[in-house]
Amino acid sequence: MHTLLFLDPGHFHAALALRSRHPEVSDEIVVHAPDGPERRDFLALIERFNARAERPTRWRPAVLTSADPLSHLVDQRRGDVVVLAGKNGGKARAIRRLHEAGFHVLADKPWLVEPADLEPIRQSLAGWPLAMEMLTGRHDLAARLVKRLIDLPDVFGEFEADAPGIELDSVHHLEKLVDGAPLRRPWWFFDVRVQGSGAVDIPTHLVDQTQWLVDTVGSSPGEAPRLIAARAWTTRVPLGPFCRITGEPAFPPGLGPFMDGGALEYPCNAELTFRIAGVTARASARWELSAPSGGGDTYRAVAHGTRADVVLEQGPHTGGRRQLAVEPRDADGAVARRLGDALAAWHDDVPGLRLDAGGPRRHVVRIPPDVDAGHESHFALVLDAFLDAIDQRQWPATLSERTLAKYTLLAAAADAIRAPRP
Repeated sequence: MHTLLFLDPGHFHAALALRSRHPEVSDEIVVHAPDGPERRDFLALIERFNARAERPTRWRPAVLTSADPLSHLVDQRRGDVVVLAGKNGGKARAIRRLHEAGFHVLADKPWLVEPADLEPIRQSLAGWPLAMEMLTGRHDLAARLVKRLIDLPDVFGEFEADAPGIELDSVHHLEKLVDGAPLRRPWWFFDVRVQGSGAVDIPTHLVDQTQWLVDTVGSSPGEAPRLIAARAWTTRVPLGPFCRITGEPAFPPGLGPFMDGGALEYPCNAELTFRIAGVTARASARWELSAPSGGGDTYRAVAHGTRADVVLEQGPHTGGRRQLAVEPRDADGAVARRLGDALAAWHDDVPGLRLDAGGPRRHVVRIPPDVDAGHESHFALVLDAFLDAIDQRQWPATLSERTLAKYTLLAAAADAIRAPRP
């Protein structure tokens, strides 16, 4: 039985790890954090999980307050697994200290805010106890089907040699709902010295997805993607939206370096072009203020193959759900037939898959809505995989190698991109 320790939870991902009960996790959780809105928001979300009508949880938070939560956690040692999701500045050093003290660490991305963070990351990934990122992308059913399709030579072929072979575009919104309620972000979320700039935040996830897609085309787990180009730009945040998002009455003085004409120029957007395993990838991530009515975060990933393109997208035109499509390059229908055969072969794993025509050369893979509970449910799956690796003492060295390779690329991007200033 594991007891989870939460160190200064300042991001809602920390609470999402507790969205479902886990048979190997004690109902008592220990929270090491100073009093403040972030801690109160975390506890309020846990209480919503406990009080919901369907599948309620029964977490019992033990809240410990001290001037130095990290040192207090290490000294108290009330559990064996630390969940870390909050301020990213200094996170790499905190993970290293926890690793050296014998704690397993499940930490939200990004671990790296500045290039100097790379060395403590390297040390934290060097063997037992374990440190793993809280990344959910590989638990998404549609993403797993993309990977399966790319690995089918008769459907996808090989990655196009002409750049880019992979294109990833992600749009997030500063105002959003979590568990059906408006999300309040701490004001420091807008300080890239604490949160991380656009070069290292969402791109951590996008680079990880790229590594996954190419891991059968000749790359070694520790192969560092090579940065080709990087650029960054800002999102303008006026006072009104900032106050709604954070609950603050005004812009705090700490955001002074990012102010311009009474509004915040938030350097949260980036585009990275890099090459790995002979495949060129372009990853773009940007933040907008608020989602349009009825809309939400959007995503588009395209893998360009010699036989077909595999497209995964989410947006208003897909009803906010992931939609997977295959766009063959042939004219004789051979790819479509192979695609139909593959879906039939996967029936036992994913029942209910079907193929619909989405155009003359577009085939939509329809995924039953009840076979994947959605993004928020994936955090419990990440926790389950982490605890299973601890209990089995089976930790693939390739995961640590891939994580270090990814942050090597992001360190290069952070070094190349200096956060734009007004």
